[in-house]
Amino acid sequence: MAAAEHKSSFSAWRYAHYFTFLENKEKNVVVKCKLCLGGSKILSTAQNSNSNLLKHLQKQHAGTKLVAKTTDPEPSDGDATPPPPKQQRLDFNRGTASQVKVDKAIARYVVEHVQAISTVESPAFRELVGMIPCPGGTRHMGRKTFSNYLEKEYSKMESELKKTFEGLEYISTTADIWSVHNRSFLGITSHWINPTTLQRQKAALACKRIKGRHTYDLIASEIDHIHSLYGVSTKVTSTVTDNGSNFVKAFAMYQPESLSDDDDEEEEVIFTDVADVLNTAAEEGIVLPPHQRCASHTLNLISCADVLKWLLSNPGTKGIYRSSTAKCTALWNKASRSTVASEIVSDVFTKKLLVPCTTRWNSFYDAVARIVEMPMIDLSAISERLQLKSISDRELHFLKEYCAIMKPLTVALDILQGEDNCYFGTLLPTLETLMSKTLDMKDSLTVATGLPEAIVQAIKKRFASVLESNDAMLAAVTLPKFKLRWVRDQRKKEMVKGILAAECHKFLPGPEQQPARNPVSPTTPPDSGSSKDKEQDFFCFEDDDETFSTVETEVMAYLKTAETGMEILKEFPTIKAICLKLNAATPSSAPVERLFSLGSLVLSPKRNRLSDKRFEKLLLMRYNHWFES
Repeated sequence: MAAAEHKSSFSAWRYAHYFTFLENKEKNVVVKCKLCLGGSKILSTAQNSNSNLLKHLQKQHAGTKLVAKTTDPEPSDGDATPPPPKQQRLDFNRGTASQVKVDKAIARYVVEHVQAISTVESPAFRELVGMIPCPGGTRHMGRKTFSNYLEKEYSKMESELKKTFEGLEYISTTADIWSVHNRSFLGITSHWINPTTLQRQKAALACKRIKGRHTYDLIASEIDHIHSLYGVSTKVTSTVTDNGSNFVKAFAMYQPESLSDDDDEEEEVIFTDVADVLNTAAEEGIVLPPHQRCASHTLNLISCADVLKWLLSNPGTKGIYRSSTAKCTALWNKASRSTVASEIVSDVFTKKLLVPCTTRWNSFYDAVARIVEMPMIDLSAISERLQLKSISDRELHFLKEYCAIMKPLTVALDILQGEDNCYFGTLLPTLETLMSKTLDMKDSLTVATGLPEAIVQAIKKRFASVLESNDAMLAAVTLPKFKLRWVRDQRKKEMVKGILAAECHKFLPGPEQQPARNPVSPTTPPDSGSSKDKEQDFFCFEDDDETFSTVETEVMAYLKTAETGMEILKEFPTIKAICLKLNAATPSSAPVERLFSLGSLVLSPKRNRLSDKRFEKLLLMRYNHWFES
């Protein structure tokens, strides 16, 4: 009777139909699993607990969806055991992909991972793609078919970019020239702020092969052609380039003519050579947007040229700078050219020495900072084992001061070379903070005592036009994360606030766009009405008090908000319009240099026979992440 009760309690369990009852063994119940292969798995569980069996189902049959037993009347001992539920069958058609998705996945793999187009003809790659379940079988594209597919996708990307630009009012571009494998390419990237989401967006427009000398007229012609190709010639607020003389002259020579106040005065007769007119006739119609010099390139010049000039001209730092850098250079050369020397350094110091790059000042700072991190004992031990002159305490102290002074400049460089969250309005707050932090260290120096003042003087000289630019101030104050926080002088705060209010008035509709007040009917007789009415009609002045109050209220409310995110601009439409226009540009030309970094992966030495057009299309699709959208 007890055995029947135990069997009855087990049969009442909701997952009992997955097991076959065998016997009662003392205080346990012995069962056999029906889901296991051949039903050979025998399990034992307590009479008052089925947790052991539940763990077995969850662990060994996790892929099977457990179905609880229905609450039917419990069958008697004489009833037949209910049939086990059928195990789920694997449906291989559930994960099939369309041929369109397969082709796009292949293109994404080849383009995003910078693979050769011939990859699609690799037997191993074809075997891998053939395992993808596709209705009717997977179609394998050959090299020519895949190339045609990429051509069509590039045309789609180009048309999508043009459609996007049609809905924008302000965009900015960056431009630079890159030479590799005895070929030169002009790269151009575009940047803008999405008016709806207020997110920074970017796209590469060209990486075009240019032949011949990189003269200013050739550069101007190519930039104007690319801007016209995408229909953005009148929408580009500025183009950012480095300080190369050819770029500077190109933008200086092809700026739109501005009407001056002296146009109505008598003009002098100017005689022009006919040959010059004929030579420049083909250049008519080329108009370039305002030019903006790369802030990172300018800071790099300060850190290299201006700082080095001061260190070598100052008697107190000339000798110690030369001796300390000479010993550092000897250490870098020894550790980088000899595996034995590199092992000696790694035995003493856990980190590897960094070797500076001649074209990037940041790498020199990082290399010196790595040496400064070393304890004096370890540095002397490494120099002794490498048979080099050891750096003295005074030289090490000078290098520490040098790194401390230059650290704010390196941070500023990293900020200005940003792309996703860096706007033109970031430039002025960065420069003001850089000068302030640099001057704060002058009292704690003992060797390079005058270097902070020299750096600040160089910044004021090279960025003189930016520090006094109204556009730079407006770009900074219309960024919610800055507003007026970067301005320390109260008088300058009031000045910037007035500039912002005046700019907001410009973005408001003018009198010709506003509805007329008290319009006089054209059918009214000229002599009708009293003399008082005539006098009121004669002295009809525009009442700007309401407009002025609206602008002042918006400016004051914006400056008082504590929000620092871009979303707050949606509540201030006039300030948002100013921000979209002035902050479309980036402070540096780093984005186009990143385009060239990707280009070195596409146009590798093993693929240097890639045609110019094919290279440009592969690079632009990779930079724009076309197949990821």
